[in-house]
Amino acid sequence: MHSAAVRPMLQDHSGMLLLMTYGGIQLKLAGKDEPIALRRGELAYLPPGSQPSVVQQEGKVYELYVLGFTVDRDEIRQLELPAAHQSLKTIRYDWMLERFRTLAEEDKERLSNSTIRGWGIVLELLALWSRENSTGAAAPATARHLERMKEFIQDRYREKVTKEDLGRCIGRTPNYAATLFRQGTGQTISGYVHTQRMKTAVYMLTESLLTIEEIADYLGYGEVSYFQRIFRRSFGMPPSHYASRHE
Repeated sequence: MHSAAVRPMLQDHSGMLLLMTYGGIQLKLAGKDEPIALRRGELAYLPPGSQPSVVQQEGKVYELYVLGFTVDRDEIRQLELPAAHQSLKTIRYDWMLERFRTLAEEDKERLSNSTIRGWGIVLELLALWSRENSTGAAAPATARHLERMKEFIQDRYREKVTKEDLGRCIGRTPNYAATLFRQGTGQTISGYVHTQRMKTAVYMLTESLLTIEEIADYLGYGEVSYFQRIFRRSFGMPPSHYASRHE
């Protein structure tokens, strides 16, 4: 089992945002008799004072990201977060996961301005969770269209993917596909493509012997400088930082 705590989590003044990325668990909360189930792809908000603990399930493996944050900030108060536990199966799972991982990396590396960037990510996560929570679950047809478009990109992210491609993929107009994709994922089509490329880039930088130039070319970036710019924008550091880890 694995739980990545991105910020201190057991403080009375702290709220929590949890993202289950693998498996499933049950959470025991203070004052509640019955545990709360949390499954892969679900995002949960716990208000201050929840004092969660994991109910052990023998032989079960899970991966959970836990983000604790202070609620006594003006920006947090403006979000009007609920007073009780709430969870949802997020339609922005891939994007949320990347933001949690970026936050964990910032917390680990402690580079200059990490705290400022970290709070920016925290506020973005909470704002989009709150928005998604207030609008409710996506209609089944909408959810199917989103999954189909994400699968299409996953199969072709090394190529240029356009709104026309996604429109044909789901049998809708290009503008409808682009609008639905942005509403459902929180990203533009090109932004999502870059995200998939960057995930592969990190893996290749840390696990392969390919050079940065070779990886950039494999991922469809015609210019290494463009690849490096996108990488730094995504992770706050150059690709050479990852490549140097296994040299």
